[in-house]
Amino acid sequence: MIIFPPEGQLLGSQENQRYLSSQAGIREAQASGAVLEGRVLLCDNEHNLHVDLGAMQGIIPRLEGALGIAEGEVRDIALISRVNKPVMVRVTGFDIKDNGDVYAILSRVGVQRDCTENYINRLRPGDIIDARVSHMENFGVFADVGAGVSALLPIDAISVSRIPHPNARFTAGQMIRAIVKGRDDQGRLLLSHKELLGTWEENANLFAPGETVPGIVRSVEKYGVFVELTPNLAGLAEFSEEVSDGYHASVYIKSILPERMKIKLIIVDSFPADYPVKQLKYFVEGDHIDRWTYSPASCERVTESVFAG
Repeated sequence: MIIFPPEGQLLGSQENQRYLSSQAGIREAQASGAVLEGRVLLCDNEHNLHVDLGAMQGIIPRLEGALGIAEGEVRDIALISRVNKPVMVRVTGFDIKDNGDVYAILSRVGVQRDCTENYINRLRPGDIIDARVSHMENFGVFADVGAGVSALLPIDAISVSRIPHPNARFTAGQMIRAIVKGRDDQGRLLLSHKELLGTWEENANLFAPGETVPGIVRSVEKYGVFVELTPNLAGLAEFSEEVSDGYHASVYIKSILPERMKIKLIIVDSFPADYPVKQLKYFVEGDHIDRWTYSPASCERVTESVFAG
């Protein structure tokens, strides 16, 4: 299976730079069918994309700019939003401008079609892949899983700890790992992410009773305050009117109870703060899982994800 990386991964590669260093290199890329990557400089009034190819400029005609444009399934905002961003293309020909400059005619759709047929359509539930966060909505993340082809990561699949918006966990353009979950009604790839962030025990083992550690208040309920210690681990403190969702906190760990899958906390202090999003720690290695069990073996309540079948 040929793996197509998310857009942006080829731009600085030695092979890409070699092709773009001369017009002869770009012609060689056309002859061999090589995939090139360049940065979009302009979306003109006809929604053609003008691409910097180093030794010359390239133009992606509107209908070659993204899968679904020709069929009316994708709006032109998908083209406009590529300005100042990298795109993966193949050279389909050459032409000459009125001023005599030679430019390359490019296709992004052809690369995306190859990526879909030879990579994305061959993925199966449980496969672990690289993805790049394209943009975020309240309901989830759209991620580039290869050549600009988009997949959806729903917000409730990002982590075990609930978050108000994906930007509490990710930043735009961030490279992440994700698990293939299935497909939605439109045939688009659906992803999950929380399974890579560790089980309850793996996360709880990072802490010990008696420690005072940082956390983020994720939910204030009448019966207590849920404080996130890691993206896949939260503890419960007593209710307080002085804390609010999103506050950062220092919390004292009273006890860790694997058989009940609970961590009891005391809030020492809480305060609003605009700290940067923490770097993610992935616990799962390899490129596939069939099943993931979050709950400890000693806990009666079983929480798991099943991908096989």
